[in-house]
Amino acid sequence: MLERLGLDLPIIQAPMAGVSTPAMAAAVCEAGALGSIAVGAGDVSGARDAIMRLQALTRRAFNVNVFVHTPPRRSSAQEAAWLSALAPTFRQFGAEPPSSLSAIYQSFAESDEMLRLLVELRPAVVSFHFGLPDEAAIRALKEAGCFLVATATSLAEAKAAQAAGVDAVVAQGYEAGGHRGMFDPDVQDDCLGTFALTRLLARNTALPVIAAGGIMDGQGIRAALDLGAIAAQLGTAFIACPESSADAAFRDALFSEAAHHTTMTRAISGRPARCLANAFTKLGLRIGATPPDYPVAYDAAKALNAAAKAAGDGGFGAQWAGQGAPLARLLPAADLIRALGEELRATG
Repeated sequence: MLERLGLDLPIIQAPMAGVSTPAMAAAVCEAGALGSIAVGAGDVSGARDAIMRLQALTRRAFNVNVFVHTPPRRSSAQEAAWLSALAPTFRQFGAEPPSSLSAIYQSFAESDEMLRLLVELRPAVVSFHFGLPDEAAIRALKEAGCFLVATATSLAEAKAAQAAGVDAVVAQGYEAGGHRGMFDPDVQDDCLGTFALTRLLARNTALPVIAAGGIMDGQGIRAALDLGAIAAQLGTAFIACPESSADAAFRDALFSEAAHHTTMTRAISGRPARCLANAFTKLGLRIGATPPDYPVAYDAAKALNAAAKAAGDGGFGAQWAGQGAPLARLLPAADLIRALGEELRATG
């Protein structure tokens, strides 16, 4: 994989929706690692713009990530109950909850337009989160020359990815920030840690394994490589980079006590995701109602965050971060890659 993609370092910058940008990905690529952007949280027009901006900034290989989630099961009664439960908090900020909710992100599994875009623009790497596309989509992307990567949180998911014909698998440990990549968020989650899962997949699949979750420095990368990974994927490590699109409240929280208390929550988006402890995660613990399915619940969360920010409160954002958050550094992306490389080389 490293040779095919022309990488100098076994480091991948995670495709963090809402944080990663073309500028960040390009800086990572130019420093010898694999930069990534996430297009699952936008439409095809936005995806085209982001990919073309990144292509204008670097000629090196980069990764484009898409969401392959199962479409939400809709219940008007459940959605109304969720909005009612959130209403008192909206009113604290002088706002009312929306009258209805929408499935704000379309799954790649349902978007022929997004598939056509990726086949047209041919990014070197395409990665899948939340599941796998169908056989026809995988065949089309491979025929376009794309290297395909899928997230797995278990051996069963990794074996499904291998059977589907992807080229590599991300072993996403429970420590990882952001959304769990589980294919089905309602099945039992064994909460496998990054290193246990990495070793399990390295021994029991034929796929190259990329370790992800809680890795923040060269020593962590070395540990992942020693367990059989070919590379490590880091996300939280890049939140504080100036190229990141994280807002000021998120950056401040990352360097606060909240970084020591990340928590897994469904309340923000409707899917399990690891977040810095903030006002929304605390609210989620108090609410008796069950959030709607992803991404319907996220529609409500974004509206509440907008109302809170308008009133000067930045504590209701989706501040996705992993358990390694206290190790975050304030460095430009290229400098961070260079530091990681130096640390890795120092481990021998």
